[in-house]
Amino acid sequence: MGFKTGIVGLPNVGKSTLFNALTRTAAAQAANFPFCTIEPNVGDVAVPDPRLMKLAEIAKSKAIIPTRMTFVDIAGLVKGASKGEGLGNQFLANIRECDAIAHVLRCFEDGDVTHVEGRVDPVADAETIETELMLADLESIEKRMQNLVRKVRGGDKEAMLQERLLKEAQAVLENGQPARTVEVPDEDRKAWGMLQLLTSKPILYVCNVSEDEAASGNAHSAAVAEMASRQGAASVVISAKIEEEISQLDAEEAEMFLSELGLTEAGLDRLIRAGYELLGLQTYFTVGPKEARAWTIRHGTLAPQAAGVIHGDFEKGFIRAETIGYDDFVSNGGEQGAKDTGKMRVEGKTYEVKDGDVLHFLFNA
Repeated sequence: MGFKTGIVGLPNVGKSTLFNALTRTAAAQAANFPFCTIEPNVGDVAVPDPRLMKLAEIAKSKAIIPTRMTFVDIAGLVKGASKGEGLGNQFLANIRECDAIAHVLRCFEDGDVTHVEGRVDPVADAETIETELMLADLESIEKRMQNLVRKVRGGDKEAMLQERLLKEAQAVLENGQPARTVEVPDEDRKAWGMLQLLTSKPILYVCNVSEDEAASGNAHSAAVAEMASRQGAASVVISAKIEEEISQLDAEEAEMFLSELGLTEAGLDRLIRAGYELLGLQTYFTVGPKEARAWTIRHGTLAPQAAGVIHGDFEKGFIRAETIGYDDFVSNGGEQGAKDTGKMRVEGKTYEVKDGDVLHFLFNA
């Protein structure tokens, strides 16, 4: 299971440059003028996880298959996007299809790169985009509620649930708050997700700073971090230019380059970790001589559903999961060593898979 994150922001904040770095390609044109990205570019990237390499080394796996995540480079939004300004309707539709939003904010000063508002103020930029998304949600809610009237009068339970949730979202939006601030009971989460409200999506603020501020950030990124903290959102500091340069280097060159800049890891790794935490995701592994593979699931996923990520038949015919914790697998030199020391556990249908578990599923065909 992967997830799709839409990269959004005002024009000329570094979205396409970051996308190029993430996907290690120049497919997304990075140009100094608004709307240089018209169609959303979609890129699948491998999720770096040193644990997978270690497991493959121990098991002498012939193939290493990391889990993947999808990024969508969505063209720059502007004030008035909710009313169709700047190709707004198309862009909003692309955001609606994503699971989360990575909101790139310009936190660098550069007179050669035009800012659509003529100033550098990332907090104001964030508010501009949030306002447009909230306005679009309010318009969508009004239309949907009109379409539900007849069904609600007829006592349709599904329509009544939708109307209740839409009214709750409408109330917070009219109060100037995004839909993600609504406290949704567990039993309503599926129906809530089906509403696909733009401001219900988890948001990660990506502070794009200059190269010499990548290690420490600056006053702009600090202001964004404070804003994110108030909202219960997340933020990361990245230099999109550095990330793009790193993406063109081999592993050894990249490590040297990062060291020279005072960085211990690439911004991409921080972005992925923040994205995982944002969506409540974790990784489990399947390991053998043929391949070592990483799989992504949500926190709280039970063993049968985790098996279903590999194949639906695994979930339907689930019998049990032979389970070894990552640390136990490594410290005992692999599967056989873990078995010999009693570190392999047999777990049933109610087992909640843990991050880093090495699993082998038994099922009825």
